[in-house]
Formats: sequence, C-alpha cells, structure tokens
Amino acid sequence: MLELSGLTKTYSNSVRALDGVSLSIPKGMFGLLGPNGAGKSTLMRTIATLQSPDQGKIQFGDINVLKDPQALRATLGYLPQDFGVYPRMSARAMLDHLAVLKGLSDGKVRKQVVETLLEQTNLSQHANKAVASYSGGMRQRFGIAQALLGDPQLIIVDEPTAGLDPEERNRFHNLLSEIGENVVVILSTHIVEDVADLCPNMAIMNRGQIVSKGAPGDLVKALEGKVWGRTIEKAELPALREKHQVISERLTVGKVRVHVLADTNPGEGFEPIQPDLEDVYFATIRARQGAVEAA
Repeated sequence: MLELSGLTKTYSNSVRALDGVSLSIPKGMFGLLGPNGAGKSTLMRTIATLQSPDQGKIQFGDINVLKDPQALRATLGYLPQDFGVYPRMSARAMLDHLAVLKGLSDGKVRKQVVETLLEQTNLSQHANKAVASYSGGMRQRFGIAQALLGDPQLIIVDEPTAGLDPEERNRFHNLLSEIGENVVVILSTHIVEDVADLCPNMAIMNRGQIVSKGAPGDLVKALEGKVWGRTIEKAELPALREKHQVISERLTVGKVRVHVLADTNPGEGFEPIQPDLEDVYFATIRARQGAVEAA
C-alpha cells in the first residue's frame, strides 16, 4: 500500500502544483486521471523521489519515502513522460547497462533477466537495434522493460500511451495488465480510455488537488439519471451553455453532440444518456473549474 498524506508543492514561479494531496493506493493498477497541467507529473516525480514536497508524507509499506528515498528507489520502476537513451546503444546493451546500475552484478543472471524482459515486452527480434531508432510504441515498451528491472514493487508510468497508434496502445495495455496484478502500478494519464480499460481504482486530479476518487464503476453509477444528451446546431451552443451545465461537446458532421448534467430532465429535446467514465471525468473537471471561477 502506498499512502500519500497532505502533499504540497509550490514552485519558484508561485505555481502551486500540489495542494494537499492525500491518497491510499493499493496493489494493482491505479489510474490518476487529469488534464495537462493538473499536477500529475509533479506528483509522480515526488513519489519517485526526484523532487521533495514542501509538506506532507509518503509511506510505502514500511518505507518512509521522504526520510529514506534510497530504500524506495531500490524497489521502484519508473517510466517518465520523456526518457533519454544513448543514441547508438542497442536495446539489449542498454538494458544490460541499466541492470548493472540496478545492482544486478552476476553476468549470467543479468543476461537471463534482460532476455526475459525483451521477450515480455515483445522486443526480442529488435533487441540489437538502437533504441533511438525505435517507433514511439517500441520506445514505450522498452521503457517498461527498464522499469521492470530489479523486480520493483512500485511502478510509475507517466502518460505512457500518448501518441501511440491504436495497435501499439492495445499492446501496451495488455503489457500493463500483466504486470499490474501483484504490485502497485500508478498509471498517470489524461486519456480516459486508458483508465477505463485498465484500472479497478482511480482518482481525478485538477489544479493540484484530488477532486474525485473511487472505483470507476462506482463513479459512473453515481451519475446515472443525471446525464442528458442532445444534438444541436453549432450556433445554438452559446445559449445552451448559459442555461445548462454542459459537461462535454463533440462536433459530429457539422453539428454538436452535447451532454449536460441535471438532476431532472431539462426538456428542450434532451434525452437520458447512460453515463460512462468520460462523463464522470468531464463533469468533475467542469464542476471544479466552475467553483474556482465563482470564487
């Protein structure tokens, strides 16, 4: 179990990236969902001991992370949003080098670990190619391979599927599902489908705060009977925004499909919609933005 308590972080430009973040994250896949700039990457870097919070506590099992960051690093696998590679180094050589840095000193054991990870991430046939020449999806799979070195018990992946094509995204999802059964895996993303497909537990983050958390199914169920949809002309949108709590707008063949949040049928041609996690996400983010603007 990973426990975060009251984490705050304000940068020198006065941006408050973390504002009292508290979370309990159990074993398995945990989705951290939020828009760009919500503070997700700051939180991931803080958990990964790459920066210190101004206040708060991080506890992973018996490890007080802020007091003993090295103990956490020994059991951490981290795939950041961007990671660098040696331009001419092959995937096999790079993994071997990183395995040495992880403390795998026995050459025979290290070779076995490297080959197993290349196989697990479906990179064996490309293992002698330079990682710098890999496609985006292959680089992300290599990133997971290096994150799995040393049998980590906490794995952090930050925006892992951004920019991947559908086939690579599905392959990456399957890989994450396999490794997320017995360890804590935090999936930080702004892509709702990633969390819906993979995570039994999740939180939504916005403006440095956790604004919602729970099981995706429970969060969706809480919106049942409150989401209404209608297709309108684009010119009607401004007036509709004035009258209703619009949570999402999608342009479709020259018209706009609108979802609004209301406890009862708003009339005007709206029909009940079976909500999904995207509705939960947009309703939560829009409600938070409205509260901030009202203040």
